[in-house]
Amino acid sequence: MSKVQVTRSPIDDSVYVERNLATQAEITQALVKANCAQVKWQKTSLAQRAHICHAMVDALIDNEDEVAQQICWMMGRPIRYCKNEVASMAERARVMIAEAESALKPIRLKEKAGFIRYIKREPLGGVFIIAPWNYPYLTAINTIVPAIMAGNSVVLKHSAQTPLCAEQFFNAFEKAGLPVDVFQYLHLSHRDTEQIIN
Repeated sequence: MSKVQVTRSPIDDSVYVERNLATQAEITQALVKANCAQVKWQKTSLAQRAHICHAMVDALIDNEDEVAQQICWMMGRPIRYCKNEVASMAERARVMIAEAESALKPIRLKEKAGFIRYIKREPLGGVFIIAPWNYPYLTAINTIVPAIMAGNSVVLKHSAQTPLCAEQFFNAFEKAGLPVDVFQYLHLSHRDTEQIIN
């Protein structure tokens, strides 16, 4: 039987979200799927990755009313400030997408007779991201977009206080046409999170 993660709203201490924590089998399956998906994803062009990431941002903006409402209830942030996070996240994401080409290009080293020397940027594979509850979109986007743009797959574990953010990212990437399993999320206990890291 799955354990349940409960998110209480700071507004009135009511239960706002309940989610089953991932089982060991689900964790293993997600990590295997992420690694398999990444092998194909790393072969896509930077332009394709940028197109999908921009479309993901567009999907979040299109859904900003729901996103803002969820932020308000999960964090207790006044609703009038919640849409600002979506706008700031979008601005930051688009800058990182635009900078990806220069950030990922090979670094040329000093010439040496008989050698062509450079450092080539290669995707790492699957990236496990742990996101905090404060500024839950703005902080998460700092690692999600660079990882995806570099050709990695992502498994996101968002804070237990803001679990719907992970689901919103997932839905936005799905609408954007990101291939299956390149971006996934897991609701995890602290113990299971630590085991993945180690």
